[in-house]
Parts: sequence; structure tokens; C-alpha cells
Amino acid sequence: MTTATVVGSGPNGLAAALTLAEAGVQVHVVEAADTLGGGVRSAELTLPGLVHDECSGFHPLAVGTAFARAFDLAGAGLTWRWAPVEFSHPLDGGTGAALRRSVEVTAAGLGTDGTSWQRMFGPLTDRFDTVVEEFVQPMLHVPRHPFHLARFGAYAALPARTLARRWEHPEARALFAGAAAHAFRPLGTPFSSAVGVALATSAHAYGWPVAEGGSAAIARAVVALARQRGVTFETGRRVDHLADLDTDLVLLDTAPRAAADIIGDRLPAGVARAYRRYRHGPGAFKVDYAVEGGVPWAHGESRQAGTVHVGGSFEEVAAAERQVTRGRMPERPFVLVGQQGVADPGRTRDGVHPVYTYAHVPAGFTGDATTAITAQLERFAPGFRERVLATHVRSTARIAADNANFVGGDILTGANDPLQVVFRPRLAADPYATGVPGVFLCSAATPPGAGAHGMCGWNAARAALAHLTR
Repeated sequence: MTTATVVGSGPNGLAAALTLAEAGVQVHVVEAADTLGGGVRSAELTLPGLVHDECSGFHPLAVGTAFARAFDLAGAGLTWRWAPVEFSHPLDGGTGAALRRSVEVTAAGLGTDGTSWQRMFGPLTDRFDTVVEEFVQPMLHVPRHPFHLARFGAYAALPARTLARRWEHPEARALFAGAAAHAFRPLGTPFSSAVGVALATSAHAYGWPVAEGGSAAIARAVVALARQRGVTFETGRRVDHLADLDTDLVLLDTAPRAAADIIGDRLPAGVARAYRRYRHGPGAFKVDYAVEGGVPWAHGESRQAGTVHVGGSFEEVAAAERQVTRGRMPERPFVLVGQQGVADPGRTRDGVHPVYTYAHVPAGFTGDATTAITAQLERFAPGFRERVLATHVRSTARIAADNANFVGGDILTGANDPLQVVFRPRLAADPYATGVPGVFLCSAATPPGAGAHGMCGWNAARAALAHLTR
């Protein structure tokens, strides 16, 4: 029987292990931490009984991919929950905008910009199943749906600042800015629209669900299915050298530099250079709050949102992102807020809500962004401070220490600059192959990139299985 070792148990490592096992491979997963899950762990971080997601907290694209369709995760205990509003963006004075599942309802809330929003996102949403099929695989492929992909690509290639000019009013522009800012890139650079267009369209097509009971439920479901297929797991063991592994296949759910260290001298020189030059992006500074009664947003629809993007106008968000990528901490950073309890009321305890936040900060930021994050929430939710019962802080250093893939606090496992948006981790027909027979990279440093969708692992496992037939 063919054997495989998967190094790392994040969502991509787990997806790779399950995909290989389904094909009849004997798989062993090795994890350096004491618990499985990588970026989909959950814990009681603030108060007893109040479950917070440690990294990934809401899951665009998790329900519409080939991996999600291939396995019965619901049968293994995973239940998805959706908030009434997928994401929102409050502005000063109690105004703001909200994206709901329906394109038409969202457009109706955007006033005179609604027609333009519907003309753009209506056709993209109608065809998103075929578009997703194209962009969750390596870019160097013959598209099955070239016209659908071309329409998506025409928007994605633009700087977000340019695309935002199609809307006249601050509400629609800010709504798009919040989605685009997930790329951790200056909004005036080419391809800075790509992540925003994909995430906003996925919100209309699939929603931004949360996992009932915490993101750790995703890992538990995949692990349960994997165990049924004979996969074995080992925690608390760090793999430092490829020679430590004696299997036919090795899949590395690691950042490229770590992969280069593990593979060592067997790695071809050109691949080694590419992996060591791989660029990481800005960091995240995370604060979890226990909030009595939830966040008192002045913008009413934000109280119904699973995710709230906090940063003010498009121009403010763009200025903050530009500062962060230049290594400067903004006074008013872009803050992403997760209100998982809105979608999953079982997360609350006696009226106390777990509130998840992180600010975009410079890579390796050594300061404390807690005050800045709290001030941003207080700005758009007056009275927030008085409701906070407890906090839990994770700096960029702590994030990197807890997950070695998040270099400098980079929770995306790689910068989304124009080249790496399209070609990651290097320019290659098979971005999962390392150049060493039987050894593959399956982390979020490979296409399609960050998220708890598992598609990097799915794609890498399929590449590994194809290698066996050559």
C-alpha cells in the first residue's frame, strides 16, 4: 500500500490527508502543536464557557468548493450557521452599509449606487459556481469557462481604488473597501480588487458562515472522516528533516521557507531560491472580548452582521492599509470584527457575547494595538468599553509562535502582491510540486491561498496522486 505523511494539521493538511486516504493511501499526520487544527482551533479565551475562534472565524468559500462537495462533513458533525447580514461596514454618524445574501436586497440598501452594485455582482453571483472552479486551482490551466473567468478577471485585475469609482456614495465604496482589505494590500495596487471581488461575490453566492460551536468543529469533522479511512495522527512532534520521514509521499502544510529547511539539500536550487524569497505580508494583532449584550453599533444593520469591517470611509481604509504595508502602525487601523454569536447564538453565555477582532498591523509589530482596536469599536459603537467584561490579546509574535506558518503575524501565509496573487509560491505549472519526487507543498502558500476551505490541500493531494500514476 502507498504510504504518505502529512506535516501539519491545519485545514489544508487535514484536507490533503482525507483526500489521500479516500484514494486508498495509508496516511499519517504529524503536528508540532499539542492539538490538531492549525488555523481552525477554538478555546475559552476570556471567560469560562465562552468559546472564541483562535484564527479563522468565518468561512467564505467553505461551502461551495470541490472539497466541501466531496465529503459529508455535515454527517461528521459540522453544522454551518449564517447571520442575517453577511458583512457590514459602519460609518460615522450611525450610517453604513450591509451586504446581505440577496444581491437585490443589498442593492436596494445602497440608494442610487444599488443599480451599479447589482449590474456588477448580479452576473458574477449567477456564474460563481463556474468562476470558483477556475480560481481555486492554479492559474496556469486551460479554463473550462473562459468567458465567465474573463468577466471576473476584468474586475479582479483592477486596483480596488479604481474599481470603487463605479460607486458615488461613501456607503457602497466602504462596503467594497472592507472586503478588499482582506488582501492586506494597498488598495491602489494592481489586483488589489481580486480578493474583494471574490469575497463579496462569495457572500452573495454562499454567504460567510460560521461553524456551530466554534471553528474547531471543522477540524473535528475532517479528522473524524479521516480516522474512518485509517488516517493516524501524532501531535507534539516537530519535523525538522525530510530524512525523518520514511513514506512514499510527503505533503508539507508549512510556509515555503520551512519547507526548504525540512527538504534541505534535496531541494533543487531554483526552487530553494524561490521558497526562501517568498514574501510574507503584514501581520494581525488579535483581541478577543467578552461583551455583555454584544457590540452596541450605532449602525443598526451591523448588529445583525456576522462580520463587521471597521475602518471608516474607503479613503481611511486605503490610507491605513498603505501605512501598514510601509511598516507604520496607523492611529486608526482597519479592524475586522467577528460576531459569531449573531449567527450561532449558542456561542453566547448569559447574555455575554464572544467578540473576535484583529487589526492589520505591520509585519512583526512589537507594540500593543489593543487601545487602537478598542477605540475603533468605541468610535462606531459608543458605550462599547463599558460592556467589556474580559479580553484576551494575541500579538504578532504570539500568533507566529502558535502557528509557524504565520511568519511575523502574517495569517495569510504570504503577501498578496500582484505576482503572488497569481503565482504562489513560485511560477510553475504545478505549484504544489517541490521538485523532489513525492514531496509536495499543501499550505495556504499554494493556490488558491488563505482560508479554511481546504482547497490547497485538496489540490496538492490530487497532484500527489497524479504523480503516483506517472
